[in-house]
Amino acid sequence: MRVLVIGSGAREHAIVWKLAQSSKVAKIFSAPGNGGIQELAKCVDIKDTKIDELLSFALKENIDLTIVGPETSLVAGIVDRFNEKGLKIFGPCKNGAKLEGSKKYSKEFMMKYDIPTARYAAYDKLDDALEGLKEFVFPLVIKADGLACGKGVVICNNRDQACEAIKSIMADRKFGEAGNEIIIEEFLQGIEASLMCLVDGNKIIPLESARDYKRLLDNDEGPNTGGMGCISPNKVLDGNLMSRIEKEILNKVITGIQKENMNYRGIIFIGLMITSDGPKVLEFNVRFGDPETEVVLPRLESDIVDIILKTIDGDILKEDLKWSPKSCICTVLASPGYPEESKKGENISGINEVDENIIVFHAGTKREKELTTNGGRVLAVTTLSDSIYEGRKNIYKNISKIHFKGIQYRKDIGYETDEVKNY
Repeated sequence: MRVLVIGSGAREHAIVWKLAQSSKVAKIFSAPGNGGIQELAKCVDIKDTKIDELLSFALKENIDLTIVGPETSLVAGIVDRFNEKGLKIFGPCKNGAKLEGSKKYSKEFMMKYDIPTARYAAYDKLDDALEGLKEFVFPLVIKADGLACGKGVVICNNRDQACEAIKSIMADRKFGEAGNEIIIEEFLQGIEASLMCLVDGNKIIPLESARDYKRLLDNDEGPNTGGMGCISPNKVLDGNLMSRIEKEILNKVITGIQKENMNYRGIIFIGLMITSDGPKVLEFNVRFGDPETEVVLPRLESDIVDIILKTIDGDILKEDLKWSPKSCICTVLASPGYPEESKKGENISGINEVDENIIVFHAGTKREKELTTNGGRVLAVTTLSDSIYEGRKNIYKNISKIHFKGIQYRKDIGYETDEVKNY
């Protein structure tokens, strides 16, 4: 098979890495790819937003399967376009992608299908939003309605912070058109969990669990990011809780997808908060999570091509998924200034010095004469091990071998896993 992977981050590197292990894959292309992906695939200089160019390339190169990484392409309707030409592509249609493309639509979907979530209100006018703060207690959460590269969520501890956040999004246009509307939402207390699920149009099947670390700094402090590290499995999602999540959330999600006539053949990522009242949905993403993919795919023992094709064809079964009992942990190395801004072009050294049991997934890198930084999140340093405890020791020992100017990363990924609270 000839496979095209769309995107340029560590998530896409992990997908390409897994595809390269399949005997069914003859050649892998990546558009646009990055400095690590190009070691496994032929990188093509087409941005993930250029749907016409991607479609032309897929037709010209006789691509048998396309896997979409970024949400921007899905929200723009790339799946519909490829399907019109009879091409196999993994991801939801444009209608389904609205679950991530609009937080307002997502919350309305949850309300309509009785999916537990935080109380919220939506506003499209600045003054109304400021007035609406009176209806909530602090801390609270403010979200830009549209896509904001994982940065459109602000947790506010007081009214001054909330007013500043609302004005920044709606008046100063910090996130552009994504801030035409905002959501004000109650703040949920509990333990976060990430659950990616396969959706084949009629069934929803969870992958192995994970936990993302969204805040920039240790002890979950600092601004929200796209994710600074991840672990799998997430101990809090035990059998009893998973049964509850299936009944209260997953079954209702697939019912909604069917009733809304979504041609959904891909991943739905469910961000959860495990509260004292039970599991509640924080958000939906309509594609593989990042950095969750970097810790879940290394644990997948099944052929990823079989899994994806069966999902597209509507034949996927839970029994098709075979998992390693090992744990997986990754820590993200980021550029200075991230998440607000990132300096590019810094030389990266030491990757070749890491131990054999370390996988370094590239996120924001570029390789010309030298390997350099090319984005906010630069590398995802990952390992499989018998426990998260062993894994994190190995991770941090090897991170010390990697260098680029201004490197920043969290030093506490996975440290609390031995003290998971049961609800």
